[in-house]
Amino acid sequence: MSRATVDARRYERESIEFARTFAFLDAVYAIALTLLVVNIDPPPASDWANVATLFDSGLGWQLLGFGISFAVIAVFWRANHRIVAGFSAITPAVISANLVAIAFVVLIPFSTQGISDAETADQPLTVSVYAVNISAAVFAQAAVFFIARRDGVLRDPLPRRADTVKFVDTLTTPAIFLASIPIAYVFGADWARYSWLLLIVIGPLSGRWAERRIARIRASAESHPAGSASD
Repeated sequence: MSRATVDARRYERESIEFARTFAFLDAVYAIALTLLVVNIDPPPASDWANVATLFDSGLGWQLLGFGISFAVIAVFWRANHRIVAGFSAITPAVISANLVAIAFVVLIPFSTQGISDAETADQPLTVSVYAVNISAAVFAQAAVFFIARRDGVLRDPLPRRADTVKFVDTLTTPAIFLASIPIAYVFGADWARYSWLLLIVIGPLSGRWAERRIARIRASAESHPAGSASD
């Protein structure tokens, strides 16, 4: 597709089409968050006698799954907002990429059911499905950014090397989730879920590394502006 064709089919940030697109996307994220509560089964009246019996009913696993997935979807939503904040316009290709990304996000309540149901939580397959679901959503959201860059709708594009650093930082999440799959089959589903806690440590470390690296790349681009567009 030629650049002229792309320009003819882009919707500027001030347009109603731009606003409608992202109002729709925000609504889908909100629906995905709301659907998580469907995985929580109200315990029978007899289980409300005390906290111990309440959590022995399986409510504990369900609340844990709800908490993990609520945080995950919220992170995806915030990441989407950061990406959209840098758009000057939107194209049909970017819209399509966003639809693919939210398709994986909407699947998260389904995959959450496997890891939060007491009868299935110990099965390695439930961890595998959840890990693949999250990883696919990460890659799809990354694709939104790169397609937006290709279509020239980023207001302040970074040098390409900086985008590569950002992508490497993004890979932290799918790397940990996908690594939990063999852990689930070798050591059990509980250990696989424990491995997700590595994100609390590795995520911030990777983020700080990426910020420092990007700052150096931007400084280099500013001091050598002639080659910054293609770096």
